[in-house]
Amino acid sequence: MNWLDQVKWDSRGLVPAVAQDARTGRVLMVAWMNREALEQTQARGEAVYWSRSRQKLWHKGEESGHVQTVRDIRLDCDGDVVLLQVEQAGGIACHTGRESCFYSRLDHGEWQAVDPVLKDPGQIYPGAPHAADAAVQSAPSAATVLDRVYATIASRRGADPDASYVARLFHKGEDAILKKIGEEATELVMAAKDGDADKILYETADLWFHSLVALAQHGLTPQQVLDELQRREGRSGLAEFAARRSQP
Repeated sequence: MNWLDQVKWDSRGLVPAVAQDARTGRVLMVAWMNREALEQTQARGEAVYWSRSRQKLWHKGEESGHVQTVRDIRLDCDGDVVLLQVEQAGGIACHTGRESCFYSRLDHGEWQAVDPVLKDPGQIYPGAPHAADAAVQSAPSAATVLDRVYATIASRRGADPDASYVARLFHKGEDAILKKIGEEATELVMAAKDGDADKILYETADLWFHSLVALAQHGLTPQQVLDELQRREGRSGLAEFAARRSQP
């Protein structure tokens, strides 16, 4: 029996396909394949899907450049789901510019975007941004700006220290990063003492920037800081300090 015949195609001749990062195991996206898409995926070693909206084969990355190199193809026990283990070019699988399409987490009855935008969707798809992304681009939230700055910072890890200030900080190590945070905090204090509003804003931006470098150094994200602030929202500062003192 042909291996393609062992797949249980639905009434439309399709099967759901899950793309998983071969290195980390994270689920990147879910799409659909028809017989030809799965056959081409196996033959070329790159993910090819079936676009239901466009009714055509879709070679992942044909527009964005975010090709998925396939390292393993698996079929589940019922034969009705395909699993691709892939290497994701650019580290971006989602059209929103994020690593994974599964970037929303249920939090207190609401879906919250918790993954940073690694690349502006308008740069991925020039001239044809998705409607939801266009709104973000026209009026980016503070969280979105932090995510973008953080993504740029994180991308500098391992870069040439002679070509990037942030890469140089990472190369020098944590002591250099912490020293800069101390310097920027002191400069902010001095600007506040002088009452210079413009300088206060400038020095705060510097402090936040270098704090983001420290977060990236430890594998933490701006969203985790926002989550912590949200946890404290509406809670007395005195109660917060008392709770900390009671912890062993």
